[in-house]
Amino acid sequence: MNSYQRPVIGGDPDHTAGVFRVSEISSIITAVLEDTRLLDIWVRGEITNFRCHTSGHCYFSLSERNDGATAVLPCVMWKSDAKKLSFSPRDGMDVIVFGSIGHYPPQGKYQIYVKEIRHAGEGEKHLLVERWKKELTEEGIFDPARKKPLPRFPARVGVVTSETGAVLQDIRNVISRRFPLEIVVSPTIVQGDTAHSEITRALRLIDGRVDVIIIGRGGGSFEDLFPFNHPDVVRAVAACITPVVSAVGHETDFTLCDFAADIRAPTPSAAAELVVPDRALLLEGLAKYKKDIENALLNKLERACDSLTYLRESLSPRRMERLLRVKKEDLDTVAERLRRAVLTCFEREKLILGRLNAVLAARDPNSLLLRGYCIVEQDGRVVRSVLGLSPGQQLEVRMRDGTCMTRVEGVNYGKKIRRSDD
Repeated sequence: MNSYQRPVIGGDPDHTAGVFRVSEISSIITAVLEDTRLLDIWVRGEITNFRCHTSGHCYFSLSERNDGATAVLPCVMWKSDAKKLSFSPRDGMDVIVFGSIGHYPPQGKYQIYVKEIRHAGEGEKHLLVERWKKELTEEGIFDPARKKPLPRFPARVGVVTSETGAVLQDIRNVISRRFPLEIVVSPTIVQGDTAHSEITRALRLIDGRVDVIIIGRGGGSFEDLFPFNHPDVVRAVAACITPVVSAVGHETDFTLCDFAADIRAPTPSAAAELVVPDRALLLEGLAKYKKDIENALLNKLERACDSLTYLRESLSPRRMERLLRVKKEDLDTVAERLRRAVLTCFEREKLILGRLNAVLAARDPNSLLLRGYCIVEQDGRVVRSVLGLSPGQQLEVRMRDGTCMTRVEGVNYGKKIRRSDD
């Protein structure tokens, strides 16, 4: 038995099993259309029913006829994106649009919200450029680490561009005004089916023969600038040993050549300003350095003059005479102090010496002999006591003017002296 039961119609619809609200269906459709396969996609078709609202928003459809049947996809492009268009879309145009599929609940329809519109042929080239960009990025062509700095004072500037275009003249005018130097041109065509080969050849011819290279052309459509997106040109720019400045198109134009170059300039004239310094600013800076050096030299000269004046005054005869006189007076003062100090020391030493002489004189045995005393010796030794004498001993008596020999006849001891054998 089939388990499916048809929902009962009636009663409160909000509580009737199996019945969806419109908002619920709308939410389900919205969720389904948020599939990532329907986001940020490119769609090709023919424009039909194109109209721009007074608000600036554009509404149209993309149609495609296939096997006798026609498929239609509603499109809307908001004002902020529509004003970026470089052409006016119209019915019947074969285009490629970029956007995301979305659901518009008030009208119950799905549509694509368009960000960009391109001619079908041009759109295919845009996709090709995106593919090239991915491949070249994986090769490391756009790696910032391989960028080379520009020389500060180049002697020769190379230019790869059309020999008859305004770009070359603009570069020459800027360089001649800012910093005149030699310009070497490697001419090439800059658009067309073979332009990428010619640009590559021109780059290789001039690389290594100049100090910096400017590669560029004037503004134009995406189609006009397309050769500068070609991998051959991009790889040739990256392979240059000479620093390269890319100046392709106007400020808002970008090519893969810009990413491969060492520096990207918004215009060819701006590129010329980047590769050479401003002579006027350099001269102004040199004038300032010159003034600073002059001031420094003048200050040093003034200090030297002051020193010379001081030395001249210091070495003048009158000053030297005055200095010598002062030094002489100082010397006399020192000499007088020294003399007094020597005399004082001499007198003190003389007094001490006199005292020592007096002490020595008082203790000199010979001085006693002069006063009538004599010295008695026995066998060369002075006899100091009668205790060692015996009658009959020979003694030598020393007097002031000589000696004599004598014999001991008897020994008389003093009252306080007693012999041990008495």
